[in-house]
Amino acid sequence: MLVIVKEDYDEMTREAARRVASLIRKKPDCVLGLATGSTPLGLYKELIRMYKEEGLRFSKVTTFNLDEYVGLPPTHPQSYHYFMRVNFFDHIDINPRYIYVPHGMTEDVAAFCQWYEEEIQKAGGIDLQVLGIGANGHIAFNEPGSSLGSRTRIKTLSEQTIKDNARFFERFEDVPRYAITMGIGTIMEARQLVLLAGGRGKAQAIKETVEGPITAMVPATIVQMHQWATIIVDKEGASLLSRTYDG
Repeated sequence: MLVIVKEDYDEMTREAARRVASLIRKKPDCVLGLATGSTPLGLYKELIRMYKEEGLRFSKVTTFNLDEYVGLPPTHPQSYHYFMRVNFFDHIDINPRYIYVPHGMTEDVAAFCQWYEEEIQKAGGIDLQVLGIGANGHIAFNEPGSSLGSRTRIKTLSEQTIKDNARFFERFEDVPRYAITMGIGTIMEARQLVLLAGGRGKAQAIKETVEGPITAMVPATIVQMHQWATIIVDKEGASLLSRTYDG
């Protein structure tokens, strides 16, 4: 596991974008696992800039998103379909046929989750998975206590996650209580992991992830077991780490 500490959020996301762009240039038909939330926005912004200014192309790239709220249609402003389209897909040359995002309105969740796993395998597996991390140590919507071998499935969101997400909704009662998420076992099968975390609010989660014991109560700690995992944090996110890591 490689830990890289950058000065600030912008440097952190530029470093992540360089790694994603390097893979795309080496393997134009690569498979990317993508995350949502505020943390990867800078990554997507920089990749869009590379597309417009440096000739980076996404036309052969396949993407699989980590998760989606149950009960939100793709057109809902807080759905992850909508998030990805507005913040990334609409601004690059990606082929819509190669975009996969869990469907929060599916009538048969179990069948859909099995299909999603099968599509990942048909695509050849994920080459690079982008991850964020919750303040409670969750990755995707794998909340504390999730099985470290879990696959794509429906999950009940923790009260902490619901509270964290409430700022995006007009009313607290509108925040979804369930999500479809890739499992930890699914995530760990990606050939590379790039986990991004910035800000003092994520510092404790990063400390536990990097320096703590591997435990299902802090799901992100499992990345310690991945051969090609890179954690990129800003100085605030790294503020509680007891060792000095690469800059």
